[in-house]
Amino acid sequence: MKVVIVGCTHAGIAAATEIFKAHPDTEVTIYERNDNVSFLSCGISLYLNGQVKRLEDMFYATPEDLAKQGAKVRIRHDVLSIDTKTHQLIVENLDNKKVFTDNYDKLIMSTGSYVVVPPLMGIDDSHVLLCKIYEQAKQIYTSAQTHKHITIVGGGYVGVELAEAYADTDHEVTLIQSHGQVLNNYVDKTLSDQITSLLKKHGVHVYLNERVEAFQGDDQNDKVIIQTDKTSHEADLAIVSTGFMANTDLLRGQVDMDRHGAILINDYLQTSNPDVYAAGDACISHFNPAHNDAYIPLATNAVRQGALAGKNIFGEVQKYMGTQATSAMELFGYTLASSGLTVAGAKKEGLNAASVVYKGNYRPSYMPTTDMLTIVLVYDRSNRRILGAQLYSKHEVAQSVNTISVCIQNNNTIDDLAFVDMLFQPHYDEPFNYLNLVAQLAIEQGRQAQKVK
Repeated sequence: MKVVIVGCTHAGIAAATEIFKAHPDTEVTIYERNDNVSFLSCGISLYLNGQVKRLEDMFYATPEDLAKQGAKVRIRHDVLSIDTKTHQLIVENLDNKKVFTDNYDKLIMSTGSYVVVPPLMGIDDSHVLLCKIYEQAKQIYTSAQTHKHITIVGGGYVGVELAEAYADTDHEVTLIQSHGQVLNNYVDKTLSDQITSLLKKHGVHVYLNERVEAFQGDDQNDKVIIQTDKTSHEADLAIVSTGFMANTDLLRGQVDMDRHGAILINDYLQTSNPDVYAAGDACISHFNPAHNDAYIPLATNAVRQGALAGKNIFGEVQKYMGTQATSAMELFGYTLASSGLTVAGAKKEGLNAASVVYKGNYRPSYMPTTDMLTIVLVYDRSNRRILGAQLYSKHEVAQSVNTISVCIQNNNTIDDLAFVDMLFQPHYDEPFNYLNLVAQLAIEQGRQAQKVK
């Protein structure tokens, strides 16, 4: 079998690796238009604030690694078009500009995503940068050395992480968010307000409910003016982090896609064309809390989908389990972790959702030290199923949200979580773990609601 993989970051590498594990004699050709593979963009903020000294350390594999496994790795090769009827690709070698044709038996699309670039006046100004790939990361790092005031457009994960990185390196930072809260896809307003307060405490100027409408370069003063629907902000540099879009133009009109251009896949990562598979940011994921398909561009989804695509091109070997969009970040010494739906997101899905908030020490107060912990637990009133949770503390609570992820995956209820067996040791928690306790609060909330009725 001849397999062609288009795009080689997380999903592409995982697919190739899995293919060679079980079928080492497979002919695998990888096309990647950049001069590198496997860049971890989630490490950019760590590089900007100095925790990671070399950006090159954000690569976990090289073209040579893949070649040793048996792949024909073609970096700096741009796939210009794909014809799924004839199983042919037209490819350009970006170094010598030669164009040639290749063919495949099975195709894996792992072309990833790109930063959404709003169609705004001045978006192409030299003082306005994007943040995702290796070259962009190098550019914003170099630019920040000589620019003191950084304005970040977009208050999602990337925007908040960049705000922290620059605030930690003695920059003046402005964060502009069009929504009424930051991290609106990950946390409810209770925690978002705490995050906003934390950002402000560290000197970040946060502007909510403010939409950027244009950029105006001021080359004479080496500045940029960010014009919004409310006012204007002056900065030395603007970084746009307004989300991602699936990079799927090569297959447009040839396989089924959602309205945003993300490729639709079945349980085995197969598209509507049986010889074409898709993985990672190029396609949708099944979002278990809502029981629907959604676009969730996370590295965790990419590696799992890529590996399964590598398995399933040889037959229906293993189903994709779906995702809870579980993630975490460290922010000024605090851990913020989330999985599943927010209560606002659950209500948008038409679910009979409620939430409960637990606040308390993560371990007994008689211990030499302890830290406050906030948990927001989201559940469905109708069937008591756990829909999501958000945890926030100076204590490392990231692994606890993995437990929530498993609960959502397995359709567990608040009653299950309230009494599920968890360790007790004063170094780590109370006799009832804090996940038990927040679920017990949810049960009591439901009991009180029944009394009112």
